Amino acid sequence: MKLLNHAQINELAKFKSQKHFITSAYLDTNKSHQTYKEIKLRLKNLLNRARTKLGELNLSKEKKESLQEDLSQIEKYLHRNLSSYHHPGLAIFSCARENFWEEFNLPEPPRNRIIFDRNAYVRHLSAILDEHKRIGTLVLDRKEAKLYQVFMDDIKLIEEIRGEVPPKVREGGWEGYESKRIERHIETHLHDYFKICAQKTFNLFQKNQFEWFFLGCKEEYLPIIKEHLHPYLLQRFKGQIKATPNDNEDKTFEEIKNLEKELKEKEKEQLVKQLIAEIQKDGLAITGLDSTLDYLNRSAVQSLLVTRYYSQPGYFCPKCHFLYASYTTCPGCQIPTQPVLDVIDEAIEMALDKNCEVKHINPPTQLQNYGHIGAFLRFKP
Repeated sequence: MKLLNHAQINELAKFKSQKHFITSAYLDTNKSHQTYKEIKLRLKNLLNRARTKLGELNLSKEKKESLQEDLSQIEKYLHRNLSSYHHPGLAIFSCARENFWEEFNLPEPPRNRIIFDRNAYVRHLSAILDEHKRIGTLVLDRKEAKLYQVFMDDIKLIEEIRGEVPPKVREGGWEGYESKRIERHIETHLHDYFKICAQKTFNLFQKNQFEWFFLGCKEEYLPIIKEHLHPYLLQRFKGQIKATPNDNEDKTFEEIKNLEKELKEKEKEQLVKQLIAEIQKDGLAITGLDSTLDYLNRSAVQSLLVTRYYSQPGYFCPKCHFLYASYTTCPGCQIPTQPVLDVIDEAIEMALDKNCEVKHINPPTQLQNYGHIGAFLRFKP
């Protein structure tokens, strides 16, 4: 199932069981940075670690058996479908004893993790939705226009508009007054047609409130169509795509996603530059694993920035619920800490639990020169 809106998440969160826990699995299935064999091995190891963790949990026999069945069902599902699965990520929610199973195709790779809890772990789904923009796109030429709406992996053709603008006067054809009159007539048709396209685009915006607006047209048409766009659309205009109304939907979608990716990367890299600038003036920002974990433990983090795929082992205090990069004894309560396989993963979960914004920055990035991780702060204790 495609992840499209918060209503799906709210419906998932409604599922409750009085007797059993729910297994939430987030799986990185992105074949652009790992081979199929590597994905298979990592997911096998993930399931093995989950089974070990399950054995250590203080739960009733019935609850544990249900969770074991969840893991077996997830394993069977992956065995059947993984080789042909083409989405970057997958989220599965299972409660075997209640015959509950839900899955979502994810538009970006999550960190591999399995969570056992009374409720479905939906926070990461919400974070994905909040990070993506709704995009309105108008593709047009003199003869026709197509109006699309895109959100994550979903594209919808909203409307087709016929132009019926007469062809231009051929060079060397009509001359003098008659030629100019015909050209003015054609120009009027073109403006009227573009005005209709602009109005229909604004109608879509009023209905669905998309955050970004793209145009696909020849350079010569760009200033004309922009004349007729509502100021709200001009504020949201982010760039042009190389597409025409004659292109098939897949090609248009690919062009939209390419521009979206480019804009998102620029947006995130600008965030990194702001972070570095804030650090250089000793403002409300920090970088580096030790400092970031320290401020996260103190609930001082507003936004967490982390290089995608960055991973480090670390430690967790079971009493204070604090995370550390290297302390084997908690500095706060002086009891031994517990090792965790990936303290970055734990930090992201802690940040989400504290209602912090989390931004994954694709490498290469300047953030790598500052310890791969950093944060904007609410305050400095």
